[in-house]
Amino acid sequence: MSLGNIQLQAAHIYLKVAAGSNLTDLLTQVKAQEAWTAQEWGTLQDLSYGTQRYRGSLNAYLRLRVPKPLSEPKLEALLMVAMYQLLYTQNAQHAVVNEAVQASQKLADGKFKSLLNAVLRQVIRDGCKLPKIVLQDDVEAKFNFPEWWVEKLKKDYPKYWHNILAASQLPPPLTLRVNQRHTTGEAYLALLAEQGLEATLLGSQAVRLKQATSVANLPQFYDGVVSVQDWGAQQAALLLDPQNGERILDACAAPGGKTGHLLELADIDLLAIDVDSKRLRRVQENVDRLGLPAQIKAADATKLDAWYDGQPFDAVLADVPCTASGVVKRHPDIKWLRRRQDAASVAQQQHVLLDVLWSTVKSGGRMLLATCSIFPEENQQQLQAFLERHSDATLRTERICLPNDTQDGFYYSLIDKA
Repeated sequence: MSLGNIQLQAAHIYLKVAAGSNLTDLLTQVKAQEAWTAQEWGTLQDLSYGTQRYRGSLNAYLRLRVPKPLSEPKLEALLMVAMYQLLYTQNAQHAVVNEAVQASQKLADGKFKSLLNAVLRQVIRDGCKLPKIVLQDDVEAKFNFPEWWVEKLKKDYPKYWHNILAASQLPPPLTLRVNQRHTTGEAYLALLAEQGLEATLLGSQAVRLKQATSVANLPQFYDGVVSVQDWGAQQAALLLDPQNGERILDACAAPGGKTGHLLELADIDLLAIDVDSKRLRRVQENVDRLGLPAQIKAADATKLDAWYDGQPFDAVLADVPCTASGVVKRHPDIKWLRRRQDAASVAQQQHVLLDVLWSTVKSGGRMLLATCSIFPEENQQQLQAFLERHSDATLRTERICLPNDTQDGFYYSLIDKA
């Protein structure tokens, strides 16, 4: 497949995201529709994620050069994709321009071919040097985040908001969780070194690769020795601290990273549920690869009659729905898909779910509230409201993991039941 066709596909994906579609779902659909080489697919992923990561500055630059929107939206999207390549990648500039110009001939009868060529060549000459006055007036251009998001972080994290924004623009690291049933983090580092893969140890069982690679290149991945999981996400199972013989519920379990980690840490009786039966397949795949037993069921956690047998759990992992505001570096479309009111809306859903799940925790048991959000409405405020509603609940541990160069953003609170 030519670079021009990949650019067109990326432009199509960009418009779909702009209309409200999820980038991960779109890429899954596209991958299933035709055959891609590893290089082609890597290029499409880079263009799709990159244009979302830098969407604010790219859009501002486009409006400087093309003040009035073009009659063909896909041409504007194609310009965004090509500008991303010229400004933020090491792609050969002449190839980027030539392929984009050729691709533009398939749109609007090719009548914007000269315009596209002129704009892209000016990008090469000038670079993305947005005037200071634009950066002063256009928050989205300056930070590549919606203005409401930036203002919210300033309010919620007055000392750290700038660091959070900067960290959320970084490319996500590839972090591995080493299965303690098989080996140690130190020993796995040696295996990686034998394969020529540089890595560092983050914890006794966590390894961060210097360069991302396919899981096919990871030693013994398919034998269940390692799994891909963000360092921040690995804290969930460690905080819940499963013990041999315990009966544990993993609510909202898909895609199964935390499910697998719980199974690695102890011999437990685990029930994993999720309302999305399709995403539960990923949970099953993860569990099968690890070779560890678990009961997996598609069910709405709030409807106890559909899945709960009345036997209370020693521990519940309540990985509740959230805005995912902490994982923007991994899913850059999130910042453009969310709206200001979403945190309050999802907090109400969490409220209902947490109350139901708490009823399944046995006396003396525990529940871990977990989100991949950094918005207080879904985290600290949710916890406080929960404790006020339940006199038998006591906070044992609370942890806020803000995004940085090592991890995504997560929130955890471990709650004991009297």
